[in-house]
Amino acid sequence: MVLAVALDQPEAAAPWVAAAKPTYPCLIDREHRVAELYNLVNVPEAVWIDETGRIVRPPESAGATDGFRAMDRKTFTVPEAVLAERARVRSVYQQALRDWVLKGTDSEHALAPEDAARKLARPQPEIAQAHAHFRLGLHLRRLNREDEALAEFAQAIRLHPDSWAMWRESAPKDGRGLAAGEAFWSRVDALGERPYYRPIDLPGVQPA
Repeated sequence: MVLAVALDQPEAAAPWVAAAKPTYPCLIDREHRVAELYNLVNVPEAVWIDETGRIVRPPESAGATDGFRAMDRKTFTVPEAVLAERARVRSVYQQALRDWVLKGTDSEHALAPEDAARKLARPQPEIAQAHAHFRLGLHLRRLNREDEALAEFAQAIRLHPDSWAMWRESAPKDGRGLAAGEAFWSRVDALGERPYYRPIDLPGVQPA
């Protein structure tokens, strides 16, 4: 079963869900509870969970790559070679997922419990504190106390700088409700050699 969860407000996420016409359930997580529970920091990320509730693959990019960083920011075009590599990685990821669905624990892509546990990043105390500030910020925003909400979001981002999901909540938005403007690109550039998406650890996929 595929279950998609948008870490956003309905007014931003709902139009995209409607346009995609998905055949699987799509939820909107106003509180970012899924991000907190599974230590998600970006979208799209995926977690593979088997029928017993065991995490088979911890959070990783759901077939997305850092190829977007090669975009021409004036024309919004991406080199053909980068687009082709992105499509290849997405295909490899989807094939691996299908293999696991069909073969279960016999799939080469299903991690053994000890391997999955080793790869699972456990939140540190400062990350738990960041989520507390973030939830308080959301509460204050619902009360129209925007300045106080932004202060809480800033604390959350300071404590958990790797969370793009938290950063987007208070970042400047474009006409589509997306945090995709100058502030976003400045933050991406500040990564340097560090990845934007968590690399996918699958045969045939090179971190991009």
